[in-house]
Amino acid sequence: MHRRRFVIASILLPLAGGPALADAKFEAFIQTLWPLAKANGISRSLFDAAFEGITEPDPLVLKLANNQPEFTSTTSAYLEKAVTPIRIETGREMKEANAKLLSAIEKKYGVDRHILLGIWGMESNFGKDKGSMKVMRSLATLMYSGRRKQFAREQFVAALKILKRGVVKPESFTGSWAAAMGHTQFIPTSYLSYAVDWTGDGTKDIWNSKEDALASTANYLAKAGWKNDRPWGWEVELPKNFNKALIGRKHWKTVAEWEKLGIRRADGKDFGSKSADAFVMVPQGVDGPRFLVTRNFLAIMDYNISHSYALAVGHLADRIRGQGAFVGAWPDVDFDLSFAQRVELQKRLNALGYNTGGDDGRFGARTYEAIIAFQKSAGLPLDGRPSLKLLERVRKAG
Repeated sequence: MHRRRFVIASILLPLAGGPALADAKFEAFIQTLWPLAKANGISRSLFDAAFEGITEPDPLVLKLANNQPEFTSTTSAYLEKAVTPIRIETGREMKEANAKLLSAIEKKYGVDRHILLGIWGMESNFGKDKGSMKVMRSLATLMYSGRRKQFAREQFVAALKILKRGVVKPESFTGSWAAAMGHTQFIPTSYLSYAVDWTGDGTKDIWNSKEDALASTANYLAKAGWKNDRPWGWEVELPKNFNKALIGRKHWKTVAEWEKLGIRRADGKDFGSKSADAFVMVPQGVDGPRFLVTRNFLAIMDYNISHSYALAVGHLADRIRGQGAFVGAWPDVDFDLSFAQRVELQKRLNALGYNTGGDDGRFGARTYEAIIAFQKSAGLPLDGRPSLKLLERVRKAG
């Protein structure tokens, strides 16, 4: 499915590439980009200014592109680093300090202020780590030798259009390795589509204006389908006789229907939002914490397609709101599969029509859903656990 936004680095590393050294092939490659820029209405002078002093690809870009924490660690490990006591405390301070602003944005766009705070905290540590890597160098590097050349090409054109508007000068055009920019880390295409001028000063300044950045994020989430009459989801307890075949995004039911099946909130409170549709998600297997998530969860995933990221944003938002930690214990994921066997299991499940969401050897919500679906079709117990025995069964099915 096409996403409005490509995956971004959610927890920024305050690093930048070292001093550029001349690389003749890279410099020649940059010149091959001029026709594309020209075709999109960019002047030669602006193109040259955009790449002034950029003579070598940024090795840090490639390193970070292959090591995104929301995709290379377990959900529990990611949450431990993302939803920290200091981030929760800072979020509460920001909520109080920006109460009037957040209230006005929430009223206009219908997006929960706590979710905005969660994204702000995740993306730039509330404006402290907005990224110091040169946007044009990052994109040129990805186009030159990265695995995400089509993404980089789209962002390259959008980035030049931002420069053409004069919103930011080339020398201060900075962001993350993936060209995510400002307080809430918009990539260039998202900026062009969703950035707003909340302050009314004539500039959509997501770099220096938290007001513009937070309003832009609210606009983005509203367009992605956020509805303020329901939360992102809840941690839940499943009844002992629960049919695990109902786990996953193929099985949407209203909250009221899930309640009839015996699902309860883990904290013992009432759900509310009875008419909201939701599905059961197990981000670290059926033995770990279970969640009932609404379409608002998918709106957060539209911002960043990682389940771990969306869960972290939702949980951080709830902690800032004053809610407690998750109740369930996170299980060990030291399975009897080598990394190569994990990749093989995902590839084989995908080939059989069970979508694991990728074949990178990292098991998340989609992989567990695929395992359960395969087990059901094969008449196996629905424990959702990846194992060598399961892999052997999947091999026979292929």
